[in-house]
Amino acid sequence: VQLVESGGGLVQPGGSLRLSCAASGFTSRNYHMGWFRQAPGKEREEISCISVSGGTIAYADSVKGRFTISRDNAKNTLYLQMNSLKPEDTAMYYCRTVSAVTSARCYFDYGSWSQGTQVTVSL
Repeated sequence: VQLVESGGGLVQPGGSLRLSCAASGFTSRNYHMGWFRQAPGKEREEISCISVSGGTIAYADSVKGRFTISRDNAKNTLYLQMNSLKPEDTAMYYCRTVSAVTSARCYFDYGSWSQGTQVTVSL
């Protein structure tokens, strides 16, 4: 199982970024998927997840209305469109498989490792 995140960078407050997560070694279209982030000195925050079909999606309150998760099952790729970015969104962002998705909660699988992609929101 390999997950490779990309698309991070430095952006000004109010700006946008689109993160991608390319999966290999397994068929990600058969798995629920999600994004979490971790900033230095802060707890891991699970921010969004999407079901296999894309029919069920959940967001953390901190990103609701600003971030949009999507997936392209034909490309084995997960996306996170981030708009209206704030300095508090600064973190390393990771994707993972998710064992279950409800409209209110994501149940992440943390057995794998990936490098993540850094998002920095600053003037």
